[in-house]
Amino acid sequence: MVGSFFSGVGMLLRGFAFWGRRPGVMLLGLIPAAVVFVLVLAALVALGISLPGLTDWLTPFADAWVDPWPALFRGTIGAIIFGAAVVLAAVTFTALTLAVGDPFYERIWRAVELELGGEVPERGVGFWRSVRDSLVLIAAGLVTAIGVALTGFVPVVGAVLAPTLGVILSGRLLAMELSSRPLEARGIDRAARRALLRGHRSRLLGFGVATQLCFMIPFGAVITMPAAVAGSTLLARSVLDTPAQLTARR
Repeated sequence: MVGSFFSGVGMLLRGFAFWGRRPGVMLLGLIPAAVVFVLVLAALVALGISLPGLTDWLTPFADAWVDPWPALFRGTIGAIIFGAAVVLAAVTFTALTLAVGDPFYERIWRAVELELGGEVPERGVGFWRSVRDSLVLIAAGLVTAIGVALTGFVPVVGAVLAPTLGVILSGRLLAMELSSRPLEARGIDRAARRALLRGHRSRLLGFGVATQLCFMIPFGAVITMPAAVAGSTLLARSVLDTPAQLTARR
């Protein structure tokens, strides 16, 4: 299980290696990532600026408390809200970037597919299918963000549990969505993709957690996105090329 987890981390590292092998194709992936990153960052900055007023509005009952408890309580609430917003921002960034940059990222995963050889799909998932999948991902991200926010209120362990859970759950969402593109291009529907990936949860989680952690580095999301697309294609092919799957496809 641990070895499989780090195998997933290695898929992202191998995705970064494509910067050296196919820099022209990878550079194209920076364009939609940079545009969406600016929009998501602006939303987070706006939230950060309005956070003191928002926490005051949410906790009017704390006005009657003795100092310093109102400030401490509202600071905790603000941190939980902002942490949940960061989780949602990472998922939204991925969803919007994949939708806006579908032609760019199709070139990346196709380049990876051609390098790996074997069966290569002739067409990608298409713009409108990409938009639909992105909306589903954002909805799942919203549910995850709410769950992370509620976890933050767990006494004693909430402050540690919430961010940890946020990285794990959002990482899994990212990995599922990114790896779905090369699978869907082969005509594998959502239910079949989930069944296919179920036997590779640790590898999927390793890839997703590594991607999410890179996204949390300042400006890391922009540089990581093309590598994540390349790495997720490697991940999907590794799943498809396992002996059990090769037997099932014959």
